[in-house]
Amino acid sequence: SAWLFVYDTLATNETAMQLPFRTLEAFVPVCHVASAPLVMVTHPNTPYRSFQDVVDAAKRAPNTINFASSSVGGLPHVATALLQEQGGFRLVHVPYRGTMPAMQDALSGAVPLFIAAAVALSQPIRAGQLRPLGVTTRLESRHVPGTKSFAEQGFANFEAPTWFGMLARSGTPAPLVRQMNEALVQVLNEPAVKARIEEQGCDIVASTPPQYGQFLAGEIEKWGRVIRANGITADS
Repeated sequence: SAWLFVYDTLATNETAMQLPFRTLEAFVPVCHVASAPLVMVTHPNTPYRSFQDVVDAAKRAPNTINFASSSVGGLPHVATALLQEQGGFRLVHVPYRGTMPAMQDALSGAVPLFIAAAVALSQPIRAGQLRPLGVTTRLESRHVPGTKSFAEQGFANFEAPTWFGMLARSGTPAPLVRQMNEALVQVLNEPAVKARIEEQGCDIVASTPPQYGQFLAGEIEKWGRVIRANGITADS
């Protein structure tokens, strides 16, 4: 049997890249391993002291404020598209080829807003080189202390954490899937493993296969709608 470790772009790529397969037909859910917040940041020299400042400025002058992400159609991109839908404002997406080039421009102030995994931004945030404006978890995250979630800032029910999971090839016997899940959950609950994962800015989920299947179906539907509504494609 084949086992596949996947992350959140699986849910966005099904629509943005028009994959030639349906994830939940080609694979069997094994375990939702962990999740982690995205965080939107700005350079300290910008006038944005809060995310509401960004919203207000973007409403006054739509499509004039740039935000950077690591790619087209990735979770940071589509999560920000959903924020714009909910808030009724428009930003300009500036896609980069990876997190590090985007971070360099955010640190220099060349781009005013940047959204990425909190673990990638924790050091410059602590050093005061970047100012956090909001996290994409449902509530404030311990990985970005003192920073409210977007849901807590008025974006009702907004939630867009990055995540990691394991799948098996379609047709893998159910007893084998359960066995793999139980073994993986046992490892994830070992104190040393848990501590190491949490040090990387993640929170362990350790779900059952049905729970992960339900979560994954929801992610594919949710982000597929946002991608279609905004005309996002991998080459856009």
